[in-house]
Amino acid sequence: MASTKEYLAYILDQLDGIEGISYRAMMGEYILYCRGRIFGGIYDNRFLVKPTQSAEKLMPDAQRELPYEGAKEMLSVTDTDDRILLKRLVEAMYDELPEPKKKK
Repeated sequence: MASTKEYLAYILDQLDGIEGISYRAMMGEYILYCRGRIFGGIYDNRFLVKPTQSAEKLMPDAQRELPYEGAKEMLSVTDTDDRILLKRLVEAMYDELPEPKKKK
């Protein structure tokens, strides 16, 4: 099942105010970026983030889920109404995220 544009719009609205948030559609799902670094995505209308140390510290009870078969586990963000938590989460994760790969 592909994610809906409505759920994407909801998550982007919740992330409003965080500098440099963008997304890319990919096979019916959405990859989320912060200032060019991938921090998570929307998969089957679930908001999932990379399991960085900061993310695990801020969401110690978060369930690990597979975004799709064959992928690495990610953390499920269930409290999507808490904008303060979301801002702290993304900003805390940023320094732990890998730099974008250079295009040739």
